[in-house]
Amino acid sequence: MKLQRWLYRDGRPNRLARLIDRLTAAIYARGVSPDDLVSLEVRGRRSGRPIRFPLVMVTVDGERYLVSMLGERTNWVRNVRSAGGEVTLRHGRRERVRLEEVDADRRGPVLQTYLMRAPNARAHLPVTADAPLHEIVRMAARYPVFRVVR
Repeated sequence: MKLQRWLYRDGRPNRLARLIDRLTAAIYARGVSPDDLVSLEVRGRRSGRPIRFPLVMVTVDGERYLVSMLGERTNWVRNVRSAGGEVTLRHGRRERVRLEEVDADRRGPVLQTYLMRAPNARAHLPVTADAPLHEIVRMAARYPVFRVVR
């Protein structure tokens, strides 16, 4: 857990984390990982170039979701908002989708599922994977959740 915090100190990836993220995004994009590990491709808000981010996608009640384990200030969240939610998910194939931000009061069940599925995220969220839902709901506003819409 300390390694994950060091890699993303102050909510920002250091050089090593950026390198690992690039490699991981390339692997996820090829589809050689489990189906819920995807590469998010979004236009950079400053450069305009496509940027890839490796993410864990969770499914709750038949809907797919992406969660920002580092909160509001992450580049992928800022880029998605700037792009109006228009992104591409890659996992062996390209899927053009729109991401819709979920209201904070509806994020609890998604975050709970995410904590169980994404062990590396546990170092960054202030609750444990087995925390009661009311504890998760209390901190949900700080962690953006996006619903994947085809």
